[in-house]
Amino acid sequence: MVNIAGHHHISMITKNIKVNNEFYQTILGLRRVKVSVNQDDPSMYHLFYGDLIGSPGTGLTFFEMPLVGRTHRGTNAITQIGLLVSSYESLVYWKKRFTQLGVKHGEITTYAEMEALHFEDPDGLRLVLLNHNGKPIPQHWTEWNHSNVPSEHRILGMGNVEITVQSLENLSSMLQNIFDYTLVSKSSHQAILQSVKGQVFGGIVIVQQDGPKERPGRGSVHHLALRVEDKEQLRFWEKRIKDFGYKIMNLTDRYYFESLYFKEKNGIIFELATDGPGFTVDTPIEELGKKLDLPPFLEPKRAEIEAKLGPIE
Repeated sequence: MVNIAGHHHISMITKNIKVNNEFYQTILGLRRVKVSVNQDDPSMYHLFYGDLIGSPGTGLTFFEMPLVGRTHRGTNAITQIGLLVSSYESLVYWKKRFTQLGVKHGEITTYAEMEALHFEDPDGLRLVLLNHNGKPIPQHWTEWNHSNVPSEHRILGMGNVEITVQSLENLSSMLQNIFDYTLVSKSSHQAILQSVKGQVFGGIVIVQQDGPKERPGRGSVHHLALRVEDKEQLRFWEKRIKDFGYKIMNLTDRYYFESLYFKEKNGIIFELATDGPGFTVDTPIEELGKKLDLPPFLEPKRAEIEAKLGPIE
């Protein structure tokens, strides 16, 4: 049986790339591993943050939309991103750090059966640090040693991702029937599922909520990408998704990985993305994130693209 190995990356909307860049590098201590553009609209920056090489499962990516308005929160949306840290002491460290740096945050609490610290980025994107309690992480996650956060407190990678929907049953059954997710717990209004049983780096928390649908804006999540090993597995999932009656929105080669997009019945967009070739396909490890990288099909338009992009630093 082919399995979903966890999350691959998650993609959001930011209003100001300079503010975003400062927050995720300087405050959260992540590495900027790729500066590129939206391949479907090259006038728009696309930034990737993660570990040393932006390993699958560590990637937070952002599209810059300077004219975007605020998010009108509601249902049928990806509503919170979990990030793993090693210990309860790490939560204490981050609470103090957020207080000192003026980051909006709550108290240390519990979320999805884990000790947690909720916070928001400058766009109002909701995130939560989760105590992984020293448990093993995927072997391919690679620490970046130039972070300004002490090694023992650094963000490891993605954990539970929260999705709020009108029909919990539709999303839950889709994840179980198509992708063989394990149902960990379920109540009348919430369910927790895992792509790898017992591992939160592929966890999805589904919250059932009626009412108006979210109207996306700055700080909203566009899609969640699930991790697949290679293009052969991607073709397997393409057929399986179609066999269950879902339409493929797009199947494309993003150069750094191959991608498939589809929308489930509540309107949530999922991407399936391959592990490789990865961000080092065109850039040495030590140079990742330092310049604008373009896929080969956009390289002939580099001068035109660069003229439309403002400075990040």
